[in-house]
Order: sequence, then C-alpha cells, then structure tokens
Amino acid sequence: QVQLVESGGGLVQPGGSLRLACATSGFTLDYYAIGWFRQAPGKERDFVGYITRISGRTYYADSVLGRFSMSRDSADNTVYLQMNSLKPEDTAVYYCAATNMATVTPDEYHYWGQGTQVTVSS
Repeated sequence: QVQLVESGGGLVQPGGSLRLACATSGFTLDYYAIGWFRQAPGKERDFVGYITRISGRTYYADSVLGRFSMSRDSADNTVYLQMNSLKPEDTAVYYCAATNMATVTPDEYHYWGQGTQVTVSS
C-alpha cells in the first residue's frame, strides 16, 4: 500500500525557516519522482519543486528558487523540503506526491499525502 505522510508544518515568523518531511512507504523511493505542491485558501494547487527518480535532480518554481531546497534520504524513505527566508505568501497547505516521471503538473502525480499547514505570520 503506497503512503505518503507529510510533517513539519507550523507557524513561523517572516524570515524564518521550516523543514517539511514526506515519509513514504509501499514503494521504492529512488524509482519515483517526488513533487511538492502547495495550496492556499481559494487558490489552485501550485507546483513548488520536484526531485527526480534515480539521479535525484531537483527543480523549483521561480517563486521559491534560492529559498527552498529538496533532499532525499533513501535509507529512511523520506524526502525533505527545507524552506528558508519564508514570506507570508508562502502560507498554504503543503503536499508531497509521487509519480513515475517528474513533472510540474499536479494531475500527473499518482499518489498524494494528506498535507501539512504552513503559516507565515508575525
């Protein structure tokens, strides 16, 4: 049974940092691309970044480039999203998802976690 479980969300002040974790099970992590997406109230689900299968190459949305970074721990079957220099506009529910080929399109991801809330506010 494929599962993805996000954790690490919370309330942080502008300029602060958070690290989200996406714990996976039921599949071999290295053979799947993992994407991070976010959805603010009343808005569509937006692409944040992905890490490709095998090589682990990363790619980020322009809005987070230079502030967010992804990493993969294959031994723990976990993908991390390190978020630095957070801004109020980063406030959203953050989701991780798995697919065969990395893409920025949420509809092409097969498996999703339940999401974790990130709130950036003073």
